[in-house]
Amino acid sequence: MIKHHPSDETLFRYANGSLEPGPRIVVAVHVGGCAACAARIGEFEAVGGSLLHDIEPDQMDAGALDGVMARIEADEADHAAAAPARRLPRADVGIRLPQVLDDCGIGPWRWIGPGVRWSRVTLPDDDGANVMLLKVVAGRRLPEHTHVGNEYTHVLKGSFSDARGRYGPGDLDEADDEVQHQPIVDKEGECICIAAVEGQTKLRGFFGRLIQPLFGG
Repeated sequence: MIKHHPSDETLFRYANGSLEPGPRIVVAVHVGGCAACAARIGEFEAVGGSLLHDIEPDQMDAGALDGVMARIEADEADHAAAAPARRLPRADVGIRLPQVLDDCGIGPWRWIGPGVRWSRVTLPDDDGANVMLLKVVAGRRLPEHTHVGNEYTHVLKGSFSDARGRYGPGDLDEADDEVQHQPIVDKEGECICIAAVEGQTKLRGFFGRLIQPLFGG
């Protein structure tokens, strides 16, 4: 059962398109398996549509419709002539990833510390988005850290806990710059998550400083 969800502010930003690409893909993974959040986004989209409906329309210039249709036809022609979308390399990470990630590049697992591996997730429309898969063995503590901006972590397999609660499959942990936490993977098995940061993650201690470059620092 899903117990942890994105905030209403995050879901609103997702609905209106203002959420950054990295966090957006993580929230999309969550929404794809969470009927409650999908319904909430539908509510926000309906409110936005209602507000647009209530706006008094401006008088259109003569020929404006013809101009719009011409631009649409030109865009469609450009799209048809465009080169096919590039296929990003995808490594086998040992689990079936959510469908929303099908067009993303998935890097191989790389060692970053005892019991901790990461895989770079490359978005098809934003190479610079800071998105990764994390795989941590059972019982392992991650470095204590905080954030500049928000960190979004969705659990794909297994579970972890911190001072705020336990996060299992389908849960999304949204941590802002006021949260100082040290996630601990539960002893029942490894945990695999997809995570993105809006801003930077600030890790503490020697090990934290050692792997800080992986987190955009």
